[in-house]
Amino acid sequence: MKPQDMKDLRELIEFLKEYQVAEFDLDRGDMKIRLKFAQPATAAGIADIAKLVTAAPVVQAAAAPAAAPAAQQAAAPPAADPDANLHIVKSPIVGTFYGSPSPGAPPFVSPGDHVEKGQVICIVEAMKLMNEIEADASGEVVKCLITNGQPIEFGQPLFSIRVG
Repeated sequence: MKPQDMKDLRELIEFLKEYQVAEFDLDRGDMKIRLKFAQPATAAGIADIAKLVTAAPVVQAAAAPAAAPAAQQAAAPPAADPDANLHIVKSPIVGTFYGSPSPGAPPFVSPGDHVEKGQVICIVEAMKLMNEIEADASGEVVKCLITNGQPIEFGQPLFSIRVG
């Protein structure tokens, strides 16, 4: 391996560690690299993560009524929570986030846009495949939570949508 290749490999390893990537494969003709990083003993398996993601809305819904009596006891008038009707669109896969169909093209959606359930809102590239991600709720896009070209994880929040 050339000295420059070693330097590039070190930079790649640091990048992967920074973003907590567990596995990485690179195949460039005559060079094949496979990196696997040891995960902490407390790391949850994919099945555990799927259960947590599925159970998360239920837990949040159950926690909201418990917080309401505390606010009433404080004798403050209940303020309208601007995030009350926000739905979070999460990534169904690991990959790279792209907000537009091609470089230089306008984004699929921007804050303030109205989206319908099933409308394509972004692309996640995984293993050189472009996967269209669709809105799983109808409403107004409040915020894009990811920057273009950013690596993302399974279940990572992508957009907040005000339903209703």
